[in-house]
Amino acid sequence: MNTKILVIAALATFLLASCKEPKYADALSPEASMATFDLHEDFMIELFAAEPHVWDPVEMVFDEKGQAYVVEMPDYPYKPEEGKGRGRIRLLKDTNGDGVVDESVIFAEGLPDATSMLPWKGGLIVTSAPHIYYLKDTNGDEQADVKEILFEGFFENNSEAQITNLRFGLDNWIYAANNGQPGEVSYLRKPEAGQLSMRGADFRFRLDTDEFELESGTAQFGHTLDDWNNKFFTQNTLHIQQAVIPRRYLERHGHLSSLNVNLNISDHDFEMFQLTPPPYWRAERTIRRNIQYQEQNLDRVEHADKYFTGASGGTVYNGDAFPESFRGNIFTGDVAGNLIHRDILVKSQTDPVFTAQRADEEKAREFLASTDPWFRPTSFTIGPDGYLYVLDFYRQHIETPVSIPDDLKEEMDFMYGEKHGRIYRIRPKNDTERRPIAVDLSKATTSQLIELLAHPSGWYRTNAQRLLLEKGAPENQTSLEAFVNSHESPQARLHAAYVLEAWGLLNSSHVKALLNHPHAEVKRHGLQLAERFPELNTVIQTLASHENATVSLQALLSLGNYTDKETLENLALHLAKRGENRWYRTAILSAAGVTENAFITALFDKSGFKNSQESWKEEVIRETAHILGSNGEKKALETFAQYLAQSGDTWQKAGLDGLSKGLKKHEETRPELKAFLDALAENSE
Repeated sequence: MNTKILVIAALATFLLASCKEPKYADALSPEASMATFDLHEDFMIELFAAEPHVWDPVEMVFDEKGQAYVVEMPDYPYKPEEGKGRGRIRLLKDTNGDGVVDESVIFAEGLPDATSMLPWKGGLIVTSAPHIYYLKDTNGDEQADVKEILFEGFFENNSEAQITNLRFGLDNWIYAANNGQPGEVSYLRKPEAGQLSMRGADFRFRLDTDEFELESGTAQFGHTLDDWNNKFFTQNTLHIQQAVIPRRYLERHGHLSSLNVNLNISDHDFEMFQLTPPPYWRAERTIRRNIQYQEQNLDRVEHADKYFTGASGGTVYNGDAFPESFRGNIFTGDVAGNLIHRDILVKSQTDPVFTAQRADEEKAREFLASTDPWFRPTSFTIGPDGYLYVLDFYRQHIETPVSIPDDLKEEMDFMYGEKHGRIYRIRPKNDTERRPIAVDLSKATTSQLIELLAHPSGWYRTNAQRLLLEKGAPENQTSLEAFVNSHESPQARLHAAYVLEAWGLLNSSHVKALLNHPHAEVKRHGLQLAERFPELNTVIQTLASHENATVSLQALLSLGNYTDKETLENLALHLAKRGENRWYRTAILSAAGVTENAFITALFDKSGFKNSQESWKEEVIRETAHILGSNGEKKALETFAQYLAQSGDTWQKAGLDGLSKGLKKHEETRPELKAFLDALAENSE
């Protein structure tokens, strides 16, 4: 072939390649991207901030002065070099009051994998694995000059699954998502407290009392508390879960077979209504994986789109600007599906857990969906104005490279678009005049802050409570007592009670007022607070039979702190009556005294448990056996074995199974227990 033909062929190949449709779309301007949004018909969306004032945003908070701080994560998806993280915190400013950020200041930088913030005593608590920092500007130059390590030792090897999502709880604890990752965590203000092993749990702490501990749930990036401190969280494919029972109850005797109380509460599960096609790499990878599953005869199918795979940032709406029907709804982004999903939380009197449902108008669509594949809604926040703010990471690719085949990665630049980022504000269409953000609670007096505990917006209530905690108790707090005893708002009563708790002024009469309130969630918190007042034990006993499941479940959890004979007999009666429900069963079997003979005897002789043989009772036998075996107390084991010997084959089998698993940890150290189990098994044959 002559040279001329070769040149023509090469040119033709080049021209064909040049005309070929690119595999990945390029960025749009903020205005062009917004034009692709299909939003709920009652709302409008507008730009609050964009590049160059914000890059790679993952979380934003408004402090007590109404100042907006945003965490940027430009290192994603790569692990920063040690000590060389590029994470930043920016202070955003709207200098002309038009509702759009036109200036920004770098408050802090050089933070590896910074993901979350919480205002605290004029500064910010910041998660930046393996640390939680406290940052503060003390000289007024809008840059942090204090950088204190509060906690260290968190997992740091996956930017999508590290300590994040700081949330100030109604109960004065600060909650954080840990995704159940391992880590040996220390509190540097209290080194004598030792290390806390984090595997399998989330985290919570208090800086006013120097406490820290494990919390239920394995939240990834999306962790939210409702007005009543119920915890909901997000993982990639599970867009909404509930942590049903707090971890502190599950650890009382330390012998439950499982501490997992995560519950997928969605009644519509994985399906979402995505407007963007799957990116080339995902479609190709899905084809390959499905072929592999078929070749291996696996009953498994992977979906490239229209199923949650990048759920992120679940946030309860507790503002006062949206219609009442939206209050308490949870908004969750899917960064792979380029959309925002909304869930309505429903709870009946007879069920101690929530159900997450689609709104009627969103049975076949999402609250917001975009055709721009760069739209990456990572998280949300509620502003002082009551509006919902959406953080858009805005990147061409948002995926961990390790999960993509090498040949597909060759055509992908995971950092492409790193200098982009948008933050949007969603507000009702009929809200014709935009509400202002301007506020300054830092100058509010104690009495003014107390009044704000009854504000219709959760932003005001939560910040007022936090600021009152930080101020400390004044000489006269009679207005707070009036809130607890008689305020018409149930939320205000609880905020006031927990301020008194933080000030060390809460007493049993305050708690009685909560226990007598008709609202189930007020009673629930009253029960939790009643645990510190032994004289209220009889009230807790009574409420264990309450018709509302929220109340009765909490009463049983609270009763489990007591080990007297009367309480243990009462718990056994409730187990026989309500043990079919997993959550009642777990609540009762987590009680501190279930390893006592009094409980075992009451369960078999006084509760009526053995009068029938429903299938759920096998699980009670198995779990009780596991607890007793793991505990290893010989007298209790012998008592249980005597009752087991009088039971049928089914219960004996379940009991032996539980004992065998529970006794495993004693195999090498206590051979007499192994001999006990062998003899029991032989006698049952």
